[in-house]
Amino acid sequence: MVSILNLVLPFFGLIFIGFVVARITRQPVEALGWMNTFIIYVALPALFFQLLSKTPVAELTQWRFVVGTTLSTFIVFSLMFAIAMARSRRNIASSTIEGLAAAYGNIGYMGPGLALLAFGPAAAVPVAMVFCFDNALHFTVAPLMMALAGDDKRGLLPLMGDVVLKIVTHPFIIATVVSITAAVFELQLPPAAARIVEFLAGAAAPCALFAMGVTLALRPVKRVPTELYLIVPIKLILHPLIVYVALNLLGDFPPVWVFSAMLMAALPTATNVFVIAQQYGVWVERASTSILATTVFSVITLTILLYSMKEGLLPPDFWVPR
Repeated sequence: MVSILNLVLPFFGLIFIGFVVARITRQPVEALGWMNTFIIYVALPALFFQLLSKTPVAELTQWRFVVGTTLSTFIVFSLMFAIAMARSRRNIASSTIEGLAAAYGNIGYMGPGLALLAFGPAAAVPVAMVFCFDNALHFTVAPLMMALAGDDKRGLLPLMGDVVLKIVTHPFIIATVVSITAAVFELQLPPAAARIVEFLAGAAAPCALFAMGVTLALRPVKRVPTELYLIVPIKLILHPLIVYVALNLLGDFPPVWVFSAMLMAALPTATNVFVIAQQYGVWVERASTSILATTVFSVITLTILLYSMKEGLLPPDFWVPR
């Protein structure tokens, strides 16, 4: 257990440091802009390239894995959306944000660094796949549901064009495509360029976690919505369990792939959920509270999950007798 705490606590420690520093310095939220730009457009893409460009091509064609993880995320979104629709008397807009709060994990800022520390470089491919396809799902679902709610006034073609543009121009997805291309053709960077990528990749996790702490500090919680009693267990417990079952039903994947996918599913709500809520002006304060609550409780749930994986309490394949 000590080794698991030594793995998890530094991650949450960086978030806590960012939270405290933001509270002490009282910088405006705009001051975080360039930090987020560096993380999203430079550091994390460099990390993806460093890992994926050296990956054997055969590992990049596991479509059953993609179907299992993406379908699981969609099931979680649909479940929370249906519950929210019943509770809110069919308010599509707020129910969409609630669904995202339960399904959209912090797979960008927290996922890669934590998975790589826990499982090593072998986790790079499953993490990248989950990231790309889960984000494509969220980028598609959010605007389409808001269009159905009447909060997005664009026509179908402009709406679909915007969805496709957001997917194909996202820095992480571009980095993944470039990395896979480099892997296919076995391209090697010049030593100086490789060193720059190494520097940037090393900065990805610390900067992302610090920025996440700052973001949480700048969004004070005024009240705890009753929806959290559903969102927290669905996001942190049910989501990884559904992924676990789906992957076991769909194929025979390496243990690292199963555990990496479960870890990605068990991450707290992404800060992007607040951005989407703010964009459409719905469920904004409660989205912020969901992010904070799931982040706090994930200290416990992620520790238990990683301990179960590392100590053999959770078999990667439940079909195999133990």
